[in-house]
Parts: sequence; structure tokens; C-alpha cells
Amino acid sequence: MQVSSYDGNEVHTISFAKGKPKTALASRPLDKKERRTGTVIRWRPDLEVFTDIRIPHDFFVDTMHRQAVVNPGITFKLRLEQADGSFTEQSFLYQNGISDYIAERVGDTAKTEPVLWHLETKGRDRDDKADYKLKADISFCVSNTVTATEYYHNSSFLEHGGSPDKAVKLAFVAALDAYLKQNNRYNKGEKSITFEDVRDCLFLVINSFSTLTSYENQTKKSITNSFIYEALRDFLRQQLNFYLTEHPTEAETFAGQVLINKRSRENADKARIEIKKKLTGTIDIANRVEKFVNCRSKDPDVRELYIVEGDSALTSCKLGRAAEFQAIIPVRGKTLNCVKAGYDRIFKSDIIIDLLRVIGCGVEIDGKVKGDINRFDLSQLRWSKIIICTDADEDGFQIRTLLLTLFYRLLPTLLRERRVFIAESPLFEITTKDDILFAYNEFEKAEILKRLETEGKKYTLQRSKGLGENEPDMMWQTTMNPATRRLVSVEPADVARTEYMFDVLMGDNIAERKVFIAEHGGEYLKDADI
Repeated sequence: MQVSSYDGNEVHTISFAKGKPKTALASRPLDKKERRTGTVIRWRPDLEVFTDIRIPHDFFVDTMHRQAVVNPGITFKLRLEQADGSFTEQSFLYQNGISDYIAERVGDTAKTEPVLWHLETKGRDRDDKADYKLKADISFCVSNTVTATEYYHNSSFLEHGGSPDKAVKLAFVAALDAYLKQNNRYNKGEKSITFEDVRDCLFLVINSFSTLTSYENQTKKSITNSFIYEALRDFLRQQLNFYLTEHPTEAETFAGQVLINKRSRENADKARIEIKKKLTGTIDIANRVEKFVNCRSKDPDVRELYIVEGDSALTSCKLGRAAEFQAIIPVRGKTLNCVKAGYDRIFKSDIIIDLLRVIGCGVEIDGKVKGDINRFDLSQLRWSKIIICTDADEDGFQIRTLLLTLFYRLLPTLLRERRVFIAESPLFEITTKDDILFAYNEFEKAEILKRLETEGKKYTLQRSKGLGENEPDMMWQTTMNPATRRLVSVEPADVARTEYMFDVLMGDNIAERKVFIAEHGGEYLKDADI
């Protein structure tokens, strides 16, 4: 990487390689023709670090486009070298930032004119923390054709939103619900609107900046600042109340479309439930549970159920499995924390109901449970092994923990009978001329590399991809082949201790959790995603 910084009178240049300076900082004066300000960065990926540098052109287009949206008045140019050495050039400019972007995207489908609100404030996430500054631009309009909610923070696109998304959901639902009630728009006994009804006619963009940011994880797709959430929530509620009062035509259009969305959704839900009831007596479990992949064997003593993380892992496992005795069900979305949730919430969760159906604990099609599932009848169990199979990263560990919490709360008999297992996934792939070796931890990696170096064999080392990116033969060898896979049996040997830990770490025992973190938190710093 080479960096040149111009201050109008001089240019300062330095280059880096592998994260360290490659040259000393050099400065020279600028002549009259060269005088400028700004920074120029030229870089190439290090092939020893990046094993695949084939970055699609669309990625650069999308990145430059998003930067132009959140940096109003600045022109971004993308120049792409062609095979003959010439360049094509694309320019991206939004003079008024997010409001121009919304007008471009929504076009003639807008039912209301885009609004643009600006917030500047400061505050803190906790009383024992220092204040920091926040500024944000919010723009939205109503359209039942083009809809989206996009969040940007410090010029980065927040795919999952986090604090801004939470603030938008609460503020818009509260303001529109109050408007509908005040104007007697609800029918007698009618349920209130949800954000799903609002989102179906909303195009909204928030572009925020803060001097302190807490990201949910290293991918930086979501922020967690409590002050940002509270500041945006309060600001949006206030501005929306003003907007709905001062713009009666727009308010009626917005609220009326939300009400149409709500009633349409409810009618569709009723129709879907009626169809499911009619089909209940004629369809089997494979059709009742979305994306469940059954096996051919009917023998519960050999059948295995893999619970995998998402659709991509479902595909890899499906292609790499033994179809005779291995079935697969993907976890779609985040599993409910069954320690904290009440039974009324648990049995409204489609993920949990589908899992219980497949495992075989007498769950009706409408989500009602026959009998007490804590006294699970093993004669109903369709599987010899239930195997939790997730990626070896923080997200995978969280999904694994939530699934174990589900078994602990709802089906403890399966834990006592040692029917639940965890499939270990390799962390590293070590490729030699003749073979591919897998290491499941740092110690195994070190041992394999030491042996290969002693034998004088050349190798390439890379961290294993997620399950969804594995080839079928690798999936079979490392995760699904009974002869080569590694399974960890989940055995709650000390029931009292297990109950205590689930209560402390996953339940509502906040005081005890603080004590545990204070006493033992330092032991897990190396594993923390900081």
C-alpha cells in the first residue's frame, strides 16, 4: 500500500507491507501545477494473505454508490482497466445525499414527498461512561411499490441496523398507532399495527455519525449503542408526531396505507391457516416442515438428525450426507432463548415447533403440544442421534448454545439419555501435494505443521470456510462420515450445576450473572469478540 497526503504546499508519502511501514515517511514541496489537498491510496492485495482476489465488479460499484449516498456533494469515480489497457469510468454523485437517493429510487411511485430531518446531540451509553457526539440525517417517504429501510453509520452500511433499526421500529409503530386510535380508524376489537405493516409502504434511510461506536461484532453490520437508540427513538417519535399533525393529507395517506397492509396481512394469514388445517390429515412430516430433508430408513435405531445453520449449510450437508440414514433440518433465523421465554412465546415460534415436530414429540399442526414434553416418551423418538452442526465461529457457537438451551428446557430426557451430540467442525485446512489434512484446534494445527516440516513436505494453510462453503466430499469426511467425524456427546453429568449455569448465563438472574462475570470474566477474554 502506498499513501500520498497533500496539504497544499507539500506531499507526504509512505508505503506499507504486511501491516508495517515499508519505507520511511518522505516529504517534498509541491510546485504550482501540483498544488492540491487530499489523500491518494494505492494498494494491491497480499497474495500470501488473500487466497482469492477475484472481487466482482459489482462489489466496487455497490461500494462507491453507497459512499456517494452518504457523502453528499462528493463525486466518486470508478475506473476499470480493460484488456487493451484503456479505462472505463463511472461517476457517482448525490448532491443532497440521502434525500436525492430516495427520490431516485422511489420516483413516481412516491405517495408522499420525501422528508429530511437532521439531529445533532450528545450523550452517553451508561452513567459511568463519557459523553460522545451524534449527528444523523433521516429521510423517508411512503410508497407501496418501492420499499426499503437502509442504515449507514460513519459511512458504513449497516446490513442489520442494530440501534437505528430498533429506534425506527418503535417510533414509527408508536406514532402511527396513536394516530389511528385518535382518529378512530381501528374497527372494534381490532389488533394494533406492527412494524411489518409500516415497512411494507416505507422507504427510509438514516445516515448517522458518532464519535464513539459499539459494533455488534467484527463484521460491523450492526451497532449496539444504547444512547444512539434512545436519541433516535425520541427524536423520531417527536418529529413523526409533528409530521402527522402538521401534514394531514400525508398523514392520512401514510396511516391509511399502513392499515391496508395490516388487514391484507391478517386476511392472508387466515387463509394460510385454513389451508394448513385442511391439509393436516393428508401430508407427512417432510411436507409439514419447511426445507426438512428426510432419510430413506424407517429404523429409529440407525436414523440420525442433523440440525444445521441456515440454507447454505443445508445444501452442503444434503450433498455430503448418507441419504439412507441421515436427515437434515436447517435452523431458519435466531432460535428463541427457551430459558427466559415463557411457554406462550415458545410455542408460537415456528423454528421450535418445526424442531419438535421432526424430533417427534406430538406437536399438532397449529402449534399446540400434546402432554408434558418434559416427560418425553422415548418410544416416540425417531432418531438414534440428534446432532447439532454449526460453524466454528461466534455466531455458530451462539446458535449451538440456544439449541442446547432448547433441549435443556423442553426435552431434558434426550440429554439424560445421551441422544444429543455436537459435530465438531475443523478450523484449518492444510493442503499438501497428495492430501488434505484437517486440524480442529490450534494444537492439532501446530502438530500437523511440525510433522510436515520434519518430512520436508510443502503445504498451504488456510482457515476453514463456513459449512455452507464446504465441498460435499469434505463435508462427508469431516462432519458426516461415522468413521471419521468427531461428535461430542452432550451429557449433563451434574444436573444441579447445569441448571445453575443456564439460569445465570441465559436466564433472568442478572445479579448472579454480574457476580459470575466479575469473578470469571477474565478467564474468557481470549475468546471474547472485542
